[in-house]
Amino acid sequence: MAAPNSPEIRDGAFDPEEEKESEAPSAAETAWRLQQPPAWKVQLAAIADTREQKNRTRQAAWPPKRQVVYQIDVPASNTAGTVVLILGTRDQRADGGFTRVADLKLQRNGIERLSSAEDRKILATIAGASLHVPSQFTQWGGSFGSDQIPSSCVLTSPLATRVIPDAIRTGRCFFQPGRTQDSAEPLRLDEGEPWQFELDVKRNRDRWVVDGFFRRTEEQLGVRAPVLVTPNFLFTQDKAAKLAGDPPMEWIAYLRRSRSIEAPDDDGEELLENLLRTAGVSRIGVPAELQYDDVTLTPRPFLRLRVSSEGLSSSAKLGAQLSFSYDGHRISAEDPSAGYFDASARRFLRRNVRAEQVAAELLMQLGFRLQETPSRETEWELAVSKLLRAVRVLVEAGWHIDADGKVFRQPGAFRLDVSTGVDWFELRGEIDYGDTRAKLPELIEALKRGHSAVRLEDGTYGLLSEDWLQRIGMLIGMGTAEADYIRFRWNQAGVLDALLLAQGDATWDETFSRVREQLRSFDGIKTVGQPAEFVGHLRDYQREGLAWMEFLRRFSFGGCLADDMGVGKTAQVLAMLETRRASKASGETIKPSLVVVPKSLVFNWKLEAARFTPKLRVLDYTGASRSLDDLNACDLMLTTYGTLRRDIVSLKDVHFDYVVLDEAQIVKNSSTESAKTVRLLQAQHRLALSGTPIENHVGELFALIDFLNPGMLGTTGVFKLVGVGIRTSDQEALRLLARTVRPFILRRTKEQVARELPAKTEQTIYCELEPDQRKLYDELRQHYRLSLLKRIDEEGLAKSKIHVLEALLRLRQAACHPGLIDTNRIDEPSAKTDALLERLREIREEGHKALVFSQFTSLLKIVRDRLDKDGVAYEYLDGATRNREEVVERFQNDPDCRLFLISLKAGGLGLNLTAAEYVFLLDPWWNPAIEAQAVDRAHRIGQTRHVFAYRLIARDTVEEKVLELQKTKKDLADAIISADNNLIRDLRAEDLELLLS
Repeated sequence: MAAPNSPEIRDGAFDPEEEKESEAPSAAETAWRLQQPPAWKVQLAAIADTREQKNRTRQAAWPPKRQVVYQIDVPASNTAGTVVLILGTRDQRADGGFTRVADLKLQRNGIERLSSAEDRKILATIAGASLHVPSQFTQWGGSFGSDQIPSSCVLTSPLATRVIPDAIRTGRCFFQPGRTQDSAEPLRLDEGEPWQFELDVKRNRDRWVVDGFFRRTEEQLGVRAPVLVTPNFLFTQDKAAKLAGDPPMEWIAYLRRSRSIEAPDDDGEELLENLLRTAGVSRIGVPAELQYDDVTLTPRPFLRLRVSSEGLSSSAKLGAQLSFSYDGHRISAEDPSAGYFDASARRFLRRNVRAEQVAAELLMQLGFRLQETPSRETEWELAVSKLLRAVRVLVEAGWHIDADGKVFRQPGAFRLDVSTGVDWFELRGEIDYGDTRAKLPELIEALKRGHSAVRLEDGTYGLLSEDWLQRIGMLIGMGTAEADYIRFRWNQAGVLDALLLAQGDATWDETFSRVREQLRSFDGIKTVGQPAEFVGHLRDYQREGLAWMEFLRRFSFGGCLADDMGVGKTAQVLAMLETRRASKASGETIKPSLVVVPKSLVFNWKLEAARFTPKLRVLDYTGASRSLDDLNACDLMLTTYGTLRRDIVSLKDVHFDYVVLDEAQIVKNSSTESAKTVRLLQAQHRLALSGTPIENHVGELFALIDFLNPGMLGTTGVFKLVGVGIRTSDQEALRLLARTVRPFILRRTKEQVARELPAKTEQTIYCELEPDQRKLYDELRQHYRLSLLKRIDEEGLAKSKIHVLEALLRLRQAACHPGLIDTNRIDEPSAKTDALLERLREIREEGHKALVFSQFTSLLKIVRDRLDKDGVAYEYLDGATRNREEVVERFQNDPDCRLFLISLKAGGLGLNLTAAEYVFLLDPWWNPAIEAQAVDRAHRIGQTRHVFAYRLIARDTVEEKVLELQKTKKDLADAIISADNNLIRDLRAEDLELLLS
């Protein structure tokens, strides 16, 4: 009853607006409310009431003298073809006897109340199987709800093997003769060897009689002797024994029901053959006149491929039918017969089931899948893209393979010939396939279409071998297919040279021979003298670089100067430009050159030009007031990548002598605006400068070479062809690529050419996370592990990449400092900042200078705040810094400014910071070349002291995995462009997969 004047109750809650508008409670209402119990007592009472109601509705305890009885219904089991089990109960009377068996009435949640552990196990197994009783068996049990255990159970074969032995061991498992169980004896479990079913053929006067029996060791039992036979058990009057193998139940049921099978005397041989093929038994007993040998052979698999109307395109599917040859007799894999009876030899060739299973498993491993055809038959199906490897593996394993009656042919000798056209080369070639051959253009066309084989003139299919695809496919895919040859540009002579070196059977004409020799003269380039007006002294290796640039200019090739950071690439290019200025001054017609640089390096180029080549007239084409009016009056025009993108409409029509790209890795992605823009520039000669021409994969190399020598490496699609067939001998494909680009990339390391540089010591400092930081990191790692695994499982890795990158970023930040994850924790300590600040204090006290690099400006801010708090002088540079020259100048020359904090992206290149002796990398980057550039801000020409570089790594974090990846990527880059132009011999297969990703 509601209190007087209380608000109206609606759906268990009152309306707050109505309460707000009601009058003040009366004295009676106040007294009523004071008499009510506290709210918590009301809540506890409600819970107790619910529990009491639940207890009242719970079933009564299982009577102590009540037993579960298991009865096997023989007629129903014969009809069902498996065991039909009747579940009942009986109560023990005072005289020791039992009451009449009643149907079991037990809910699933009542199983736990049973006193017998055996009964609980059996009924839980039955209940957990969610049994369905077919309608024809419902007369043996009443209806039951979804929570009630059925009293009549049709046990499937696997379930029967678990339930029946346990039921018999209870001593309460019987045949069901009726509803009274007082005098029936329980079944016992026969623990002997399993019974085997066999057939027996005997002559009875003028007829042959086929009957069956069960045998084990010396015992024999007629087929009709058991009370019941199911796929797993043989039941006699008082025992249940196991039945071995996969017995032919249709034969057992027929012979138990219809006695025996008889045939006329003249049909003995035919009868035996049919029994052997179809009976499915391990042994058939026969008299002397029908004796035979039972032989099991290893079959030879036959695979017949059905090529669809789409042919062998990469998107097509191939149908395949599998069969097996047993001593010349072919049996389809779908044939249900047990084998083949060779009457003339009196032997039965029994199918080798295990060998056929192994063959089918091999097909599945190779990508074949069983599919149902429109005619409801089954056949194997395979994607054409997987055909090459599949056929190769199967042929090597001894399989016979044909396609619509046409055999697949393995490739033989591969011949090549090069002749010279007007300004191109013509490559002809062919592959032998026995008595026929395929010409090079059709082979290339098949490769470009993604086909694994080429159709030959006689209608057979010629396989494109994995070795051919691996060594030849990428390179010859760079040419243009004509009628009967492949055309290559003049600047692709290096490609052809690399190709021919990989072939033992290749010929070429005299002109191409001369070109090859000239290209190989790259190995023998000598030093040249430095320009007369060049201020300073060029080292031997720098004068070799000058000679290499002249070599490229003579052949109209572009090249990449990939010397190590800090050994003077800028000086070498300025010396070359000074040579061009001098030639122009002597009367040659030479246009101005263009150098494109990152914005941060404009001042550095201007400074170096004024220092080394004071006569070189430089036009600074940057800023709002830039103009081309004075272009013809200058020798060198400087601009940035950003300015170039904005002004490309006007600059694309300007003809330059040289276009030079500094830090050319900026255009490593050929699809970016910067890469597209630089390809529009017109120049007589092209150069690129980069200490890291390959940072991640060979696609970056393509973008660079495509700018330097357009068309030399074909199109980007050619690089995708590398993945076709390359799986094992990875080094060969990389050797070809490295040999192709070798003349156009010059790389020397500091260890090779700047031996006078002081030593450099690199060390990794491992930091142990403090408990609070470790807890944060581990919680974050567990969160991303669970969320990413679930997302990848649901959406796939391709759609989850952005989330993977986010997880890696957050984990790397958590390894650095908790404040990068939660700004409220910015004042907390971290293992890295503590280790860093302690070492910086020692360096300052000893009078040294240090550089501190990080990718995270937020981490640098934390360090800055600590330094400011301690009153420590330092300089700072990131992408927002505008007065870079002043900042660098102060650090280099001010003895009181001993620390320089730099963001890796903004200051990792182009800076000369030789005043520093110590370099700290606060967080590892994916590619070690980026870190190397940062270290080389201090370890470069001009440095006179030992340089110490320290990498700070949080132990047991994702940062340790980054170090492993760094090693991989360094080896990959060196495999293509190493300092001595040789390949690393221990390149691994997984490294190649990364290169081609």
